[in-house]
Amino acid sequence: MNQTETHHKQKLTDPPKTIKFKIQRREKEGADARWETFEIPYRRNLNVISALMEIRKNPVTAEGKETTPPVWDMSCLEQVCGICTMVINGRVRQSCSALVDDLLLATGGNIVTLQPMTKFPNVRDLKVDRTRMFDHLKQVSAWIDLDGTYDLGPGPHISSEVAHERYVYSRCMTCGCCLEACPQYSEDQYIGPQAIAQARLFNMHPVGKTEMDERLNGLMEENGIANCGNAQNCLQVCPMSIPLPRAIYETNRDITVNSLFGWLKK
Repeated sequence: MNQTETHHKQKLTDPPKTIKFKIQRREKEGADARWETFEIPYRRNLNVISALMEIRKNPVTAEGKETTPPVWDMSCLEQVCGICTMVINGRVRQSCSALVDDLLLATGGNIVTLQPMTKFPNVRDLKVDRTRMFDHLKQVSAWIDLDGTYDLGPGPHISSEVAHERYVYSRCMTCGCCLEACPQYSEDQYIGPQAIAQARLFNMHPVGKTEMDERLNGLMEENGIANCGNAQNCLQVCPMSIPLPRAIYETNRDITVNSLFGWLKK
């Protein structure tokens, strides 16, 4: 066991008596940001949301100043809905699955820093408006239309390989982690990997292929797939381990093939 492992083991067996949470706060969109630090008793197996709920019970700063309860988004509490995303100790992730013990172990201290995502409008405190993500899904028609003209009998055959790949892409929570980490993503410059992966998901479906051209055209707009810089940060932060760079590569290939040979369909 090396020195670092020994140090970490000591931290596990000798936890701090209290934990401090340094939270970036903002009263409303456009207001100046400020920092407030809260201190709560240490308890094993807390996640970040549990800690925030403890703070909300008695919103008094570590300096003894009464303040308003911190605001954040949460719903499922089991890393499915995607809305509790925030920047924790400088890394974007889900606050429901971020265990305080792991955070303290990684830093060797007793302070956890919480900030809202920076790529979306900050509504208040840790809460952001992710509407832009859903607008981008509309841009690529991330759905399959059923207008009554399709045979509603047995569905088309899908190979196990394709079904497995589609399942991986279907796990996307629209949480925003990939967009927060992407250096190219912004409001108007790049649509982002999550929308591209969802376009890939529906383009792989036998019925979804009937509208592939519409999805690919959506990805060829000014903020489209061509603006990807291949940083691959998205792969590092995706909580579902979705192979986003693969989706971008294969969708880019489809766009190229469609541009060269799409006229044959007409």
